Amino acid sequence: MDVEKVFRMTGGAGDTSYARNSSLQKKGSDRAKHITLEAIEELYLKTGPRSIGIADLGCSSGGNSLSMIREMVAAIEETSHKVLKPVPEFRVYLNDLPANDFNAIFKALPEFYRELRQGRDDGGPAIYIAGYPGSFYGRLFPAQCMHFIYSSYSLHWLSKVPQALYDEQRRSINKGSIYISESSPPQVSEAYFRQFQDDFSLFLRSRAGELVAGGRMVLILLGRMGESHVDRGNCFFWKLLTRAFTILVSQGEVEKEKLDSYDVHFYAPSKEEVEHEVRREGSFEIDRLEMFETGGEVESGTSYGVAVARAVRAIQESMISHHFGQGILDSLFEQYGRLVDEEMGIEKIRPKTFVVVLSKRR
Repeated sequence: MDVEKVFRMTGGAGDTSYARNSSLQKKGSDRAKHITLEAIEELYLKTGPRSIGIADLGCSSGGNSLSMIREMVAAIEETSHKVLKPVPEFRVYLNDLPANDFNAIFKALPEFYRELRQGRDDGGPAIYIAGYPGSFYGRLFPAQCMHFIYSSYSLHWLSKVPQALYDEQRRSINKGSIYISESSPPQVSEAYFRQFQDDFSLFLRSRAGELVAGGRMVLILLGRMGESHVDRGNCFFWKLLTRAFTILVSQGEVEKEKLDSYDVHFYAPSKEEVEHEVRREGSFEIDRLEMFETGGEVESGTSYGVAVARAVRAIQESMISHHFGQGILDSLFEQYGRLVDEEMGIEKIRPKTFVVVLSKRR
């Protein structure tokens, strides 16, 4: 499966769209917002550009990206006034894979600009926003044109399913699981880790060519604590989705061979793995690396299991429907939401999120 061509968040504004089912990601990025804003304010004070280049890598199609851009602009404006300097112009690049619903973002821009200018006599800051399709596992922008790069809940997605998960006959060695599990042979976690190493080092090397000296990045991604891949965090959600698939197999809705040949392009690194790859690649210094737990808090009237199922469906629908067909989606995620709620009643599921602040070496 060509991830770059197939993978996308569910577009539009329907019941299963990412725009209507990304509140969990918004809550996570909001918890890290003070870190993001401190990082961009410090960058501005140190570099003082008249035109500041900002990129959001993995912007998707909902309102989360524009909401954070609005916060960044306000923070820079306030800092400019404090130090008695003119507000810079903003060059904003919203990036995601080519299949992303960029039209949804473009349709939201008039309202975005209206809100920025509301109640102002000066017309607000000069902001130029562009969509920039392409994989961030490789160069996207011209040399040294960016000052600040932001990526929220995107870098745990790998560029592809690791090839080492398949034998010479293209059969998966991870039968019965769609991610690393207790039953997975050691080669499975090794394959995922090697793919993460390749992808993350390429990401860092590519961004180093695009950022100015002293440029900064804030990366928010799912992760894990310790060496073990099997925990009651992000890995556990994949275990429950595997269980939901297995129920559909027992009901005759999914072929076992189809399930055995499906693996996700995801990896939850540990803190030590992130640190090691940053040091090994060598272009950046780690200014800050923090971890927090999410989960359990949802809007009233909705169970946590239903909220998680809707969020995962909005993210995974493109990949699952490509492999299994669209017909299983409703029953699959109904089972999945029920399983999450059942497990939450036994013991809380504790997914981990990392916030990493990096500065490009001068």
